[in-house]
Amino acid sequence: MTVSTVSGSATAPRGPDRAPARRVPAGVVLSFLVIALVVAWSVAPGLFTAQDPVDGVPADLFLPPSAEHLFGTDHLGRDLFSRVVHGTSSSVTSALVAVAIGVLSGGLIGLLAGFLGGLVDVVLARFVDVLLAIPSFLLAVVVVSALGFQTINAAIATGISAVAVFARVMRSEVLKTRSAVYVEAALLLGGSRTHVLLRHVLPNASRSVLQLAVLHFGLSILVIAGLAFLGYGDPPPASDWGLLVASGKDHPMAPWLVWAPALVTIVTVLSVNRISRWLRTTD
Repeated sequence: MTVSTVSGSATAPRGPDRAPARRVPAGVVLSFLVIALVVAWSVAPGLFTAQDPVDGVPADLFLPPSAEHLFGTDHLGRDLFSRVVHGTSSSVTSALVAVAIGVLSGGLIGLLAGFLGGLVDVVLARFVDVLLAIPSFLLAVVVVSALGFQTINAAIATGISAVAVFARVMRSEVLKTRSAVYVEAALLLGGSRTHVLLRHVLPNASRSVLQLAVLHFGLSILVIAGLAFLGYGDPPPASDWGLLVASGKDHPMAPWLVWAPALVTIVTVLSVNRISRWLRTTD
């Protein structure tokens, strides 16, 4: 007698469904690596170059890029790579100061205007409209001209020119969050306006502002470099990226004096912009 065995496929018990891990694109990873390198340059430039960024070697004038001088040398025999690395601290710090001014000042204006409403919203909104009517770079030039030609003043000017943008975004987010059900419920349950503002409105409204801050960090680097290029930053022998481009344009026989600091600036800004776009898509 033949016994036939029918084997069924057993299904293992499944656990709770888990959301698939979001994969970080290669371009974003590369952008983070670029920003990490730039931050390392600004924190510890001595780890990346042993050349003096101020005193040059007269015998090494206008040397093209090589293994010894990655970005070549300038008209005083100074290593351009060393000057770019040592100038990173000023460029990055100035951009951070500008973003901090824009986020804190603009965020506070937008927060009060959107949450309090009424006359406060009208007055602050008109103030923001006035700032938006002035081109940001022109406003930065006016402010830095009044404060004095220094890189820190250029950073302050750049931050002031960005106040209106952050205020507009924060106000929009606060108006959207203020009408949410959980905010109205918190007010009906007896929560004070200050508690609701700090506990519910601000954390939810600040997401878009923080994403804008990352994007504006790259823009601030460009604006500060532009101000330095026009002579509104620290004077030589400072090595701000914009100042290096301005100095290099006077020596057309050595094009690396322009494209090397310009390329570093462009790659840094593009990396920041790529990270900002990725943050918006993951929200």
